[in-house]
Amino acid sequence: MSQIELDNVGKSFGKVTVLQDISLSISSGEFVVLVGPSGCGKSTLLRMIAGLEDVSEGQILIGGEVANFIPAKQRNLAMVFQSYALYPHMKVADNMSFALKLAGIPKPEIKQRVENAAEILGLTELLDRVPRELSGGQRQRVAMGRAIVRDPEAFLFDEPLSNLDAKLRVKMRSEIKKLHKRLGKTMIYVTHDQTEAMTMADTIVVLNAGGVAQMGAPLDIYNDPNSTFVASFIGSPEINVIEAKVTKTGADFVQTADGVKLPLAAPIEVSKGQSITYGIRPQHIELSTNGIPAEVTLVEPTGEDQEITVRVGEQNFSIVVRGHKPLSSGDNVFISINKAKVLLFKPSDGIRIY
Repeated sequence: MSQIELDNVGKSFGKVTVLQDISLSISSGEFVVLVGPSGCGKSTLLRMIAGLEDVSEGQILIGGEVANFIPAKQRNLAMVFQSYALYPHMKVADNMSFALKLAGIPKPEIKQRVENAAEILGLTELLDRVPRELSGGQRQRVAMGRAIVRDPEAFLFDEPLSNLDAKLRVKMRSEIKKLHKRLGKTMIYVTHDQTEAMTMADTIVVLNAGGVAQMGAPLDIYNDPNSTFVASFIGSPEINVIEAKVTKTGADFVQTADGVKLPLAAPIEVSKGQSITYGIRPQHIELSTNGIPAEVTLVEPTGEDQEITVRVGEQNFSIVVRGHKPLSSGDNVFISINKAKVLLFKPSDGIRIY
């Protein structure tokens, strides 16, 4: 049983509180990604689950049993770190089997486990090499193999792809997803990369300032963020956030300080003169033959798409343009905003207005 539950978990270092009131329920076989900016406490939370950090408040339950005081080696969880932490003088097979030898597992079983893990990870031809003879991606697969041979209840990944180049990260993302599907084990994965979170997770937990900002399925969080923080952190390019005001009660638009009218899908029930934060993702703005006049100020070609920045009055909007002739800085265009995709937030605390 690899269900993991966190019940009002907190962590303090002296007088400094780094995590507070964290409550999560991770189902057996689920792939959960903890994502957030540096310093939000995601790696500390993972280490608490692993038993490498003490719990200051609350309880961690693994398979229904309170694990707060169970030593890390008895929790039957396997952790894959950002650094590969391989023994440089040992061959791949010995690196993968070292923990099993310490545990007194019979040699025939160790050999079978190593061979099975090597086959899963494509390491069969590399078992006699030492780490210096491997690429970064191969070393990370060895570290994963070392975890697999233990046959743990769950896998914990602490930013395992951070040391890899961009192309290799994409490949390793897919390999970890395939591994999850093949093994069917619970996996908790820490990253600061929202693209990794979106592409890999069954459930994303967005952390900020030591607490859970929002959790849910990737597309639910992308389409229905509950705050400006979550809306800005999840999604690439970053969402456009514009400060505006309601200038007319019952109007189907809000207006910026320099007079630009931004459309709404429906009137909102707020009083005239109230400030509001207007959010629209770059993917939900299009170039059109008429609409809001704008000037292109920056063009970033990304292949078939162009990521452009346009100026509307004193406001800048990022837009992802598809299927359009190449644009240049200084071009005059018209933009059309998909009103159904507009997100509104309170300027005071960033909380979503529904």
